[in-house]
Amino acid sequence: MSTDNTKATGHSGVCFDTDLIVRYGGRGPRYTSYPTALQFSDSLTAADYRAQAEASNALAVPLSLYVHIPFCHSLCYYCGCNKIVTHNKARVARYMEMLNREIEMQSALFDRSRKIEQLHFGGGTPTYLDRDQLAGLMDRLREAFNFDDSDAREFSIEVDPRTVDAGRIRHLAELGFNRLSLGIQDFDPDVQKAVNRAQTPDEVRDLVESAIDSGFGSISFDLIYGLPHQTVESFNTTLDLVIDMKPDRLAVYNYAHLPQRFKGQRMINAEDIPLPETKLELLHHTIDKLCAEGYVYIGMDHFALPDDELVHARRNGTLQRNFQGYSTHRQCDLISLGVSGIGNIGNMYAQNAITTMEYEDIIESGELPIKKGILVDDDDLLRADVIQALMCYDSLSFDDFSAAHDIDFRSYFANEIERLKPLVTDDLIELDDTGVVITAKGRLLLRSIAMVFDRYIDQSENDNRFSKAI
Repeated sequence: MSTDNTKATGHSGVCFDTDLIVRYGGRGPRYTSYPTALQFSDSLTAADYRAQAEASNALAVPLSLYVHIPFCHSLCYYCGCNKIVTHNKARVARYMEMLNREIEMQSALFDRSRKIEQLHFGGGTPTYLDRDQLAGLMDRLREAFNFDDSDAREFSIEVDPRTVDAGRIRHLAELGFNRLSLGIQDFDPDVQKAVNRAQTPDEVRDLVESAIDSGFGSISFDLIYGLPHQTVESFNTTLDLVIDMKPDRLAVYNYAHLPQRFKGQRMINAEDIPLPETKLELLHHTIDKLCAEGYVYIGMDHFALPDDELVHARRNGTLQRNFQGYSTHRQCDLISLGVSGIGNIGNMYAQNAITTMEYEDIIESGELPIKKGILVDDDDLLRADVIQALMCYDSLSFDDFSAAHDIDFRSYFANEIERLKPLVTDDLIELDDTGVVITAKGRLLLRSIAMVFDRYIDQSENDNRFSKAI
């Protein structure tokens, strides 16, 4: 039964308990990797990367490619991504030249028999590149790697709707992309003005229709709640417009105002940002409304229509979290190309240099631009699988996990099981001798639950290096 501070689940399978969110909704990792990037060290070198990459060929798992294009034409004030706002063509040309060299060096490490099943262009704004630049980049990637061109491929690109028209959408399809991610954020004019990102619903609707006509198999929208001037009423209007366009997937992110870290956010008037209780209402309303309209709440910001592959992956055990959020094709090794890209090859995470100057200088010297990373140990792998299970499936069977990893879960994680017991008292989880099940109240607090199994976290501290859960 709902209490004054508890709101029932409705269609969403999520229960909002304000007291619990205040108590457990502090700062913590998003667990797009485990260990998280904060554990990366410069002791991991390009030589380590080469050795791990070459050794991975013996396992012959498929490959996933991430390509980072950092450039933007204008600054979106809310953005915390690694981006460069520029109109300097020479600067872009130099980066693309170095990116092409990295493609050559990376491709030489991987057997040609290993197919690229997933491809994702992120940014910045990948569609900053013109037709010829994008076509040239795709040609080089196809020459360097063995692309899977079957219908099973997942080749996606992030698109700023202000940078493309119907013709560009058709061209993206011709290049082989079959999944589109449109950065919407909010349709309210006052919000758009406050964050310097204006686009009309009609413009976006035309792009969606063009994408469908061009054969894109999946269209995703990104929204942000907690932006300046947002109210539940104004964001409801945005949601109505979005639902009418019926994207296959939605990612609804919490805006983290960190002007001390991201200079562009200093252009936002902090007094215009919704209060914490309003942000919670925004999230609550968003989840309830989308789920009432037929979307499935995957967890951690993500929604999908019932026939989407994310929903199928959640059911058949192939859902995962990585640096793009929730995704499918769990078995792939991830190669990341471009400045600040993070790859995951076998038992290794490796990150490229995070400034373009250093990235380009290293490549020009003839070396891979690996700057830091980590070789994970057996304990890390066990904990990563526990966290993946909790984040992706809201449950964990002790016996199944023990059998899969040849351990006794109850003995190995005895301390963690003990630390879970207060979460039982607060109705975030159900816990017995068979396993853990996350409750409706716990689904909004997945990060806090997963942190119990993170050996690197001091849970007595509210670590400012992480964002808040809500």
